[in-house]
Amino acid sequence: MQDLGDMTQDLLNWYQQNARVLPWREQPSAYGVWVSEIMLQQTRVEAVKQYYIRFMEELPTVKHLSEVSEEKLLKLWQGLGYYNRAKNLKKAALDIMQNYHGEIPNDYQKLLKLSGIGEYTAGAICSIAFGQPEAAVDGNVLRVMTRLYADDSNVMEKEVKKKYSDRIKQVLKNTDPSKFNQALMELGAVVCLPNGKPKCEICPIQKYCEADKQNNAVTFPHKTPKKQRKIEQRMMFFILCQNKLALHKRAEKGLLSNLWELPNGLKQDNISEVLQKWGIQSTDIKQMGQAKHIFTHIEWQMEGYFVKTDSFENNGNFVWATQEQLQQQYALPSAFREFVKKGWEMI
Repeated sequence: MQDLGDMTQDLLNWYQQNARVLPWREQPSAYGVWVSEIMLQQTRVEAVKQYYIRFMEELPTVKHLSEVSEEKLLKLWQGLGYYNRAKNLKKAALDIMQNYHGEIPNDYQKLLKLSGIGEYTAGAICSIAFGQPEAAVDGNVLRVMTRLYADDSNVMEKEVKKKYSDRIKQVLKNTDPSKFNQALMELGAVVCLPNGKPKCEICPIQKYCEADKQNNAVTFPHKTPKKQRKIEQRMMFFILCQNKLALHKRAEKGLLSNLWELPNGLKQDNISEVLQKWGIQSTDIKQMGQAKHIFTHIEWQMEGYFVKTDSFENNGNFVWATQEQLQQQYALPSAFREFVKKGWEMI
């Protein structure tokens, strides 16, 4: 079997000539690498770019991140989804301020103890920011490696990830850890593609690839099928009173915890009874159409309703926000965005 070290120079030469220009690569600090890697979890690079730039302008240091209000933090994160990532960033920042004098530790094991940092992120920070020979094995890298070796192991198993981490660490002892890890990530992101035919014809390490020799690259990697998502039928309410929109804050635990939402309920609930329970008196109710939003384990299938009222009982359920306040203050997850946009257009 081909030794991974034999293809190092081919990979690095390709990366030097083809690496995408990304804002977090310009001057890779430990803080910048950390923030970018957390943002990039389950999110496309193109979607992250502007978020990263804005985030770093608003919160340029660990200290700024540790001191930001949760409301502002979530507003900065609005649209990226998976909001626990942002909450864990702040938890870790507080930990760094308290225990490491505001300096991100350059120690793999210490990084693993920080909220939201797993093996991949710790490896990325250590190798890219500190030049240490730590592997950073994410889904892109696992895909490259299993194709390279035509390995039909289940990549969801920890042993498989450890096997390739160990192989990569051996290579990193004799090369630039930052460039090598980033080159592997980049190869998986732009050449050795998921969900379709990889671009084998432009791959710098094609001649080493067992899956390409077998002409079956698309069959790798092998993984356990995902569990079927639970489907919830929900009603979403755009409730307007004196040009102010009703917002409700979700519970502190669970899905979209502590975030603002449009008032909503399960579809089997009676619309009039739901509104009455909320203290909303209205005869002006219009349908707003349908939408769906997919979370990791749940799919919401939604019907929207535009509700206009002249009065309401202020029972503590809602805050009432102008359009400007909604844009500037309140972090509203993307699940509600389509109905919010349509609701303002219907006024």
